[in-house]
Amino acid sequence: MVKRRYISSRMLQEGMVIDQSILDSTGRTLVARKTVLDDYLINSLRKLNITGVYIREGEEEQEIETKNISPATLKTIEREMKNDRVKVTLSESVKERVATGMQFMFNNPKDAEMMNAANSISGELMKAISQNDAIAVDISALKVSDEYTFKHSVDVASIAMIMAKQCNMSDKSVYQIGLAGLLHDLGKSEIPNEILNKPGRLTDEEFAVIKKHPIYGYNLIKDKTELSPEILLGVLQHHEKINGKGYPMGVTDNKLTPFARLLSIADIYDALVTERPYKKGFTPRDSVEMIMAMTGELDIKFIKVFMESVILYPVDSYVKLSNGELGKVVENVVGYPTRPKVVGLTTGKVYNLYEDTNCASIIIV
Repeated sequence: MVKRRYISSRMLQEGMVIDQSILDSTGRTLVARKTVLDDYLINSLRKLNITGVYIREGEEEQEIETKNISPATLKTIEREMKNDRVKVTLSESVKERVATGMQFMFNNPKDAEMMNAANSISGELMKAISQNDAIAVDISALKVSDEYTFKHSVDVASIAMIMAKQCNMSDKSVYQIGLAGLLHDLGKSEIPNEILNKPGRLTDEEFAVIKKHPIYGYNLIKDKTELSPEILLGVLQHHEKINGKGYPMGVTDNKLTPFARLLSIADIYDALVTERPYKKGFTPRDSVEMIMAMTGELDIKFIKVFMESVILYPVDSYVKLSNGELGKVVENVVGYPTRPKVVGLTTGKVYNLYEDTNCASIIIV
């Protein structure tokens, strides 16, 4: 596997390998992923006001090969393995359409066609959920773009839609919360890029500007008659907290809509796990535990629904345990995404992280 790092465009050097595709406003590829950068391309990126990109940084651990696992361990893996619940999956062609639509939305937030793009993307996500009756989401498999804002908005929409389905909301509500998720950060299109993509810590003044993006987003869509009040308030309130310590208005529990309560959890989780210019991403386990610790700020009912909706370590994936052993995930437990059943590749031991008290001190690292 290849390491990747986000780097400011000012720090790019000839010979670096870009680990993302750069698209224009129509979705055409300007610079392909894995391209070796030269001075001309670096200067072109800067002229396009692209403030930073992901670059490749050599090799990580070698991929684990099945031939190195003993026959007895392979039999244990086969015996213990149980397929995950049906997850949302997007084909590559759908990902391309979604990425192009997201780029259009954020580059043209005031365009009359913006809502057509949003409805088209929400429709694609709804179809992906409905086609195979998906009831869970593996965020790592959804990636539609290397551009954070686009990826984040689709992640939030997808998580929110699955959570809404878990809550037995109507298909109309599932679709609408998908729209709210896609639109929730639209107001960031009004924030100067030098603040939005600043590689260092924001000043208090700069953070005050960032905190206005829910209002900017609300103002961009408030006159669109096809959007329900739930969608509008979901966008406006997605950073509010039930204890009144959120923003932009500091409203409390009784004024927060269900859409906002649900979106805030999806938004926080995806922001925590994602690497940004100014921070490393937290592990899925740490991110979930941080959300579980926010019961004074987030709706505990929706925290529980979130825990039942996400798959952090898909069955058949490799993980490293805190006791040093590498393992393969063979079963997930609904509601306990950080505690799957794992088979150790060296010992063949079954680590039932959810039920076995002997595994209580072992975590996935």
